[in-house]
Amino acid sequence: MSYEVVGITVLWTFLFGYLIVASIDFGAGFFSYYSVIRGHENKLHDIIQRYLSPMWEVTNVFLIFFVVGLVGFFPDSAYYYGTALLVPGSLVIVLLALRGAYYAYNTYGSSKSNNLWYMRIYGATGLLIPAALSTILAISEGHIILEREGKVILEWGRFFSNPYTWSVILLALVSVLYISAMFLSYYAKKAGDRSAFEILRGYALMWSGPTILASVFAFFQINRQNPEHFRNMLGISWMFIASFICFLVAVYFLWKRVRLGTSFIFVLLQFGFAWYGYGRSHLPYILYKQVNIYENFTNETMAIALISAFVAGLFILVPSLVLLLRLFLFDAKYVRGNSPKKG
Repeated sequence: MSYEVVGITVLWTFLFGYLIVASIDFGAGFFSYYSVIRGHENKLHDIIQRYLSPMWEVTNVFLIFFVVGLVGFFPDSAYYYGTALLVPGSLVIVLLALRGAYYAYNTYGSSKSNNLWYMRIYGATGLLIPAALSTILAISEGHIILEREGKVILEWGRFFSNPYTWSVILLALVSVLYISAMFLSYYAKKAGDRSAFEILRGYALMWSGPTILASVFAFFQINRQNPEHFRNMLGISWMFIASFICFLVAVYFLWKRVRLGTSFIFVLLQFGFAWYGYGRSHLPYILYKQVNIYENFTNETMAIALISAFVAGLFILVPSLVLLLRLFLFDAKYVRGNSPKKG
């Protein structure tokens, strides 16, 4: 396997980690606010806060690794994406800052009337951030970032009038809610909170159908946006079929209220097959037809150093995340609303 393939695979794996962890976080924020306006706050708020308390600080580590690695492995990507994504990138940073402000206020604040405004912002950012980030996938298909007179520009008219752009945004929104509801259903069941579980189970089932429909819609919109990429996807169609089978198994277990941990594993497999199938079929381009992993790769010495550092990062980050889950999220006392015993 070449350095180029190893490099992009490591980066894609970090981005997949962010996809899962951030989706749970963003969806939890939206459901937290939604529970308030629906009168379910007393049933859901504690479960959601128990998840967010130990996890919110580590969510963006995956994204930081990916951005740094993308520029390190493929320097030309900074030239094209850096200029064109100045507006959506700045928007994401502002929204992440607002989420951080909510976490701080929620920890140290005490005024419930003001807290509702923070929760509105918090719930909105849970949808706006994935919507903004997902636009990068639409842009990567080409024909939106152009070079004119030595300047990189983003064709905003073509961007907003492109059906594929909106199909990707729609898929990002429903996927966030589906992944988060599936995990929180499992978490509520493990906590023995039956009322919270039934509400979250209803959310998960409600968003499961739109997730598949949005996936199919985006899949066929790729054919209009980038026929070459679509043909590559058909060449590995088994990965997308496997994704759909995993979806059916996950929803079946949730519907029957059994083996919810296994159900969420199948959710991970569902998105894993789709994510790596999409990424594999997208190669060799990071940005059609301007950034190619073989033509725009860094030098060999830098590649070896980056691969070593990022693989080491994975071996540190993943076990650390597992340890965090065991010590807090899935601690027998913590999961039922009690702090884990210290000392």
